[in-house]
Amino acid sequence: MSRESSAGAVLAAVLGKAEAGERIDEAEALAVFESGGLLEAGQAAAAVRRHLKPGSDVTFVIDRNINYTNVCIAGCDFCAFHRKPGSDEGYLLSHDEIFRKIEETMALGGTGIMMQGGLHPKLDIDYYCDMLRAIKERYPIYIHSFSPPEIHHFARVSHIPVEEVLRRLKEAGLDSLPGGGAEILVDRVRQRVSPRKIGADVWLETMRAAHLAGLRGTATMMFGGVETFADRIEHMRRIRELQDETGGLTAFIPWTFQDSHTRLEGESSSDGIDYLMTVAVSRIYLDNVPNIQASWVTQGLKVAQISLAFGANDMGSTMIEENVVAAAGVSYRVGKDELVHAIRAAGLRPVQRDNAYKLIDFP
Repeated sequence: MSRESSAGAVLAAVLGKAEAGERIDEAEALAVFESGGLLEAGQAAAAVRRHLKPGSDVTFVIDRNINYTNVCIAGCDFCAFHRKPGSDEGYLLSHDEIFRKIEETMALGGTGIMMQGGLHPKLDIDYYCDMLRAIKERYPIYIHSFSPPEIHHFARVSHIPVEEVLRRLKEAGLDSLPGGGAEILVDRVRQRVSPRKIGADVWLETMRAAHLAGLRGTATMMFGGVETFADRIEHMRRIRELQDETGGLTAFIPWTFQDSHTRLEGESSSDGIDYLMTVAVSRIYLDNVPNIQASWVTQGLKVAQISLAFGANDMGSTMIEENVVAAAGVSYRVGKDELVHAIRAAGLRPVQRDNAYKLIDFP
């Protein structure tokens, strides 16, 4: 048997196992990546998707990213959005500015907001709790906010445990956590791209604590930079183990590193084919995470639409506002009508949801 046919046989065996509903291991997932068998992986991922999510529904949410501050002490090399404390370009939104953004969101049919910001050195837990209470007193809106690095930072600035931060935020109105700041959950990679941000273990411990506090969350993976395929699989392994333990993750969101205007400019190594393969492998491997979200924000609507045939079942948010990826020079904009059209053009049924994945409407 030739080397090529032998590799094909291995790929067929692994994908057949996945299509049959059997869990694949890390070595098998890596073999899929290294095979280059994109169409075969997509076919298997689509079968897994149909098993986990029968029917033709593809969900999306209308919400807004509110980046309440760009002041950040982490200064990650991959980030073009942050500004150092004291910078003339640094900002902190007032409550009135946040309220205005929420009102604009609701006027467009939005059901939620996702607030994320830099690690501001002078804002403690009282600031964030006051903000949440002020929002909830005024608006019936779902608050999906504050990634694990932010939660850990709030605890450090406030000199209280992470568990107390989460309890107080939940009492003030926080509904769930976004999975930002995960990057790649391999500390060798994190030391290269975000050396001043929390390590992989702390990210996982913080998300675990959130789940135990009754706050569900998502998990992201930023790939296509300095990591290897094996690093991506290690990231997924740790996510799968967390989900086995807590069941608190609603979705996995793989997205590609955008290098323009960052200190890692020129080190982006991903393209549309790599993105689709990563979506497919994530759907095949993460058999306990209910939703895989497409990333039109980094890939554009056409590639995101294609990813629906590679295991993705959710188109994410209309993202009325987004500043972090846009700071790296990527500024795709998609409204509800465009998302609905793209889903229908793929032969699937668009369904609006909220940030908790509760279905709202069939547009």
